[in-house]
Amino acid sequence: MQKINGLSFTNHLARFLAFFSFITLIGLASTQAQELSDDPAVISEGEGLFKANCTACHTINERLVGPALRDVHVRREMDWLLKYVKNPQKMISEGDPIAVDLYEEYQVVMTSFPFSDDQITSILCYIKAESDKPIETATTEQDASGDAVVADQGVPESYINAIMVGLVVVLTILLIVLVLIISLLAKTLKQRDLDEVDLEVVNQKFDIKAMLQSNAFLGFAAFFFTAVVLKVTIDGLFTVGVQTGYAPTQPIAYSHKLHAGDYQIDCNYCHTGVRKSKNANIPSANICMNCHSLVLPDSPEIQKIYTAIETNTPIEWVRVHNLPDLAYFNHAQHVEVGKMECQTCHGPIEEMEVVRQHSNLTMGWCINCHRETNLNTKGNAYYDKLVELHSEVSKEPMKVEDNGGLECSRCHY
Repeated sequence: MQKINGLSFTNHLARFLAFFSFITLIGLASTQAQELSDDPAVISEGEGLFKANCTACHTINERLVGPALRDVHVRREMDWLLKYVKNPQKMISEGDPIAVDLYEEYQVVMTSFPFSDDQITSILCYIKAESDKPIETATTEQDASGDAVVADQGVPESYINAIMVGLVVVLTILLIVLVLIISLLAKTLKQRDLDEVDLEVVNQKFDIKAMLQSNAFLGFAAFFFTAVVLKVTIDGLFTVGVQTGYAPTQPIAYSHKLHAGDYQIDCNYCHTGVRKSKNANIPSANICMNCHSLVLPDSPEIQKIYTAIETNTPIEWVRVHNLPDLAYFNHAQHVEVGKMECQTCHGPIEEMEVVRQHSNLTMGWCINCHRETNLNTKGNAYYDKLVELHSEVSKEPMKVEDNGGLECSRCHY
């Protein structure tokens, strides 16, 4: 065998083929990454699909029920991803090595999603966009127990208190200075030759008793007292049956802050009817078990879910937001058609350990919203003629009230 620089031709050929294979693999991965669009509209569509369907089990940078998805568009071939998302059970049963390894590692089969190739690609575009961002590391400190806690990024309360104390001190000093100036002026004027009228003005004293006994003061006091009593009475009558901050104790300690806030699970994943039904509906125990069959199954609170399933007994959740029977409200109309966020009515639900009623849910509150909210007409041919007619008489955007949003029969049927 002919040798080249001490090595056989076979060895040179093997090294060349290995190097060529390595370059080819890099090229294929790079080409696959380039196939994913950077179009903001596509990324936005993928973000919506990801948050509505994937966040219950996946995050970009951390392992949850399933693996972290950072750079999954590079680690897996596009064809494999398209097939796996649509039917992972079939790939496991067919013995696909990657699918089988994932099942053996996580001991859970991913839900099959009836997505089109374009929808899955948009999700991958969102994952690629998030993967390109640097991983943020939160600044942490230790509390008294030694546990790491995220450092507060807001203005410390001690600073605010110091500012308030400083303002009080400054106002007190200004008041003292004004009193000294008045006293100094009075002394200076008394040393001058003043006529009787001016001298009387300089020497006059403030008589509190005379002021309190004057008819003007008594009339003002009576008017003020009557106005306050009437205002308190009217406000009390208008608030009968109206409340905010209602936060009843639930049969299971469920934290929206943990699930919707920290893990960013989309509301639609648990409240499945919010986009297609009048009611958002309370999630069934089976939805909880999609995650908690593996996540903290021995927790006392999770055991309550197991008991409910085993005994076929519904969990008696206490309703927090409750409209009177005479009022009609449709979640699908507001969330799916109007594109309203849950926080518009329910407040910062992703920050609540215990759900509380954020808005007063009165008729006036609803009407004000209809007066201030622009009608979402984009891409909906139903509104084309209405928008055209509205634009002829007004330059302002079309509000909900312009489409009959203040008619009694809309909410009272």
